[in-house]
Amino acid sequence: MANAPLVSAPQCSKSQSSTVDASRFPIVAAREDGQTSVVTIGDVPFGAGSVPVIAGPCAVESQALIAEGAGLVASLGAAVLRGGAFKPRTSPYSFQGLGMEGLQMMRRAADDAGLPIVTEVLSPELVEAMEPLVDAFQIGARNMHNFPLLEAVGQSEKPVLLKRHFGATITEWILAAEYIADQGNDAIILCERGIRSFGDETRFTFDLAGALWAKSQVRLPVVVDPSHAIGVPELLGAAAAGAVAAGVDGVMVEVHPDRENARCDGAQALNGEQFEALMARVAGAARAVERTIYAG
Repeated sequence: MANAPLVSAPQCSKSQSSTVDASRFPIVAAREDGQTSVVTIGDVPFGAGSVPVIAGPCAVESQALIAEGAGLVASLGAAVLRGGAFKPRTSPYSFQGLGMEGLQMMRRAADDAGLPIVTEVLSPELVEAMEPLVDAFQIGARNMHNFPLLEAVGQSEKPVLLKRHFGATITEWILAAEYIADQGNDAIILCERGIRSFGDETRFTFDLAGALWAKSQVRLPVVVDPSHAIGVPELLGAAAAGAVAAGVDGVMVEVHPDRENARCDGAQALNGEQFEALMARVAGAARAVERTIYAG
């Protein structure tokens, strides 16, 4: 009987490397000493060791609500106020924000609460008008590949929080940061906010591994937004605590003082009691790995 043909053993897939290739990211690549650059929003440092929490409603809805929201998150330990005056929505019939009037409301509320603000900018034409009122620009997920907008904020003197598009690779996300830095502004914070996958049990898939890989490749601070990544308020405390224990440089969450009547993303927002519990859980996780939550 003829010998059976030899069958080669299946080959294991090649593992991915975390070695930094600075030629791909010549401006924002990780430093040789491994240290993270410090980027400040107002006077709040990201990348300095302690962990700031960014919190607030999805959208600015009225002066009274943003003032209540700002006071709430400030009283519970948030370091930066978030909120959208300009809201890109999937449906053209959804609430689109209050525009510059909403931004002025947010500025007044933040000043009264003693917080700096980060808010989304949608077009290059808005950068100059918004710059005097903001402490940091946010580039939302849908605008991560809006190259004229990246270049416009790159010419600004304000820091930029750059969210990852839900369909983007990590390399594409970092290259979007290169677009900003190439214009002269390297005060950039990367924000992981979930990627689209095959499951629908959560809003998106929270890619903490991707955030950590990005952190290994760049000198920029990396923060996470579990509100958009997961969309389930009851899961956000554990996700935020785990991310802080893993080493991210900050956390962003949505908090609304009247989430049942919110005009935007109320179902995924935390109420005051839930945010207080999240802050306690995040502080405990930080202590467990000898870190602290930024407290001003």
